[in-house]
Amino acid sequence: MKKILIANRGEIAVRILRACRDMGIATVAVYSDCDRTALHVRDADEAYHIGPNPARDSYLKIDTLVDVARRAGADGVHPGYGFLAENEQFAAACRDAGLTFIGPSPEAIELMGSKTAARQAAIRAGVPVVPGTVDPLGAGVSDEAIAAEAARIGFPLLVKAVAGGGGKGMRSVSDPADLAASVRAARSEAGASFGDSAVYLERQIRHPRHIEVQLLGDSHGTVLPFVERECSIQRRHQKVIEETPSRAVDKPLRRAITSAAAAVARSVGYTNAGTIEFLLDADGQFYFLEMNTRLQVEHPITEMVSGEDLVQWQIRIARGERLDRDPERLLRPSGHAIECRIYAEDPDNGFMPSPGRIQGLRVPSGPGIRDDSGAVTGWEVPIFYDSMISKLVAWGADRPQAIARMRRALGEYEVRGVRTTIPFFRWMLAQPDFVAGRFDTTYLDRVLASRAGEPFVPVTADQEELAAMAVALHASLARPAAAGPRTAPGSGTTGRWTQQARREGLG
Repeated sequence: MKKILIANRGEIAVRILRACRDMGIATVAVYSDCDRTALHVRDADEAYHIGPNPARDSYLKIDTLVDVARRAGADGVHPGYGFLAENEQFAAACRDAGLTFIGPSPEAIELMGSKTAARQAAIRAGVPVVPGTVDPLGAGVSDEAIAAEAARIGFPLLVKAVAGGGGKGMRSVSDPADLAASVRAARSEAGASFGDSAVYLERQIRHPRHIEVQLLGDSHGTVLPFVERECSIQRRHQKVIEETPSRAVDKPLRRAITSAAAAVARSVGYTNAGTIEFLLDADGQFYFLEMNTRLQVEHPITEMVSGEDLVQWQIRIARGERLDRDPERLLRPSGHAIECRIYAEDPDNGFMPSPGRIQGLRVPSGPGIRDDSGAVTGWEVPIFYDSMISKLVAWGADRPQAIARMRRALGEYEVRGVRTTIPFFRWMLAQPDFVAGRFDTTYLDRVLASRAGEPFVPVTADQEELAAMAVALHASLARPAAAGPRTAPGSGTTGRWTQQARREGLG
């Protein structure tokens, strides 16, 4: 391949651009209206406008993307992650147009994109799965039949979208009386999010860890798994912090779980990059959960402990090269790596999105620090897409050093103009349970629920005084001259106004 169109935006588009530049491959960027001045557009060799801001009118338009690739003379297309990365129709459209899709085949995407079909593939490969239904439960399946399946599986259980991900179309059910309503709600959300309202039932494992295995497969039959990633720090089923290796996985378990991941991939003839996700219970038993048929957001931590460039390997595999790496070396991590997903969100306001213009940016650096980002000073975080600013990665010779370096990096990281999750991560990495590795997929939601509105950035006495003065000044300027006495900074309303002022950037 001599020229690749990157069918994505933001930090992952920048990441792919850099891999292509290292390989001497020309790049083509695409952009919607609000991304006209984005970093991936500035850095690409060519850039093409593909439509207005809504993703359905730009980044999700298969015909437009294929047409741009043809006009630009690209011979390859990299989907990144999100948008069309796991869309078998897009992969097929690229293939039909004579373009190399840098990812698995359309058939593999379709097969493993169905949660029930993927479970069946794992069973055929001899890999344990979480007990649940085998076939999808479409709209034609009666409430009585679903109740019978639920009784067989046992409560508590999860209702999950067949085409789902990221916690969408998922409901937890502890009481059989709530089952029918939960199924209806999950079907409705799944239909709206994925265009497929089918669901399935799965036993809910109490306090599991979320362990995943990155793998690569070439077109010559070789499948290589990498050392596992720990992804149990989640908020509402969304990954927040990832690390590798996992403290919960010893060498025998690593051998077993990576062998299982490779077996699933081989059984479906999988090629290119993919990830097999597992749940690990308190007794050390692991269960196949699902497969992501694309590059993962958290791929940098695997790169940091393996020394391999996964994006370059995606390209090399797509052009027919063989995987020539020692499989044993990939299971021996060099040090430890942690990733924090930095979002433009306000953690003191329920992690609500915080779009706006980045007025200042200080990016951390130093030994062991990597920041994958598409943000620059002056860039506006749009409201139309995921609000991720960057993926901050810290590597250390061991986990304590990686944590120490991440703390340092978070202390250096400054983003002005929008709220970010940086204060939350500073708090999180200081929690004794995190430092000790005592957590599971329910840990973060439980801890956040217990905080009862306590801010992640405590307001100091100086900030209280500054905010009160700002509020008093604003009131005096807005009050007519004949108005009565001004409210003193020490009045009973100070606390409420201080909180508002802090959220508006005064504190």
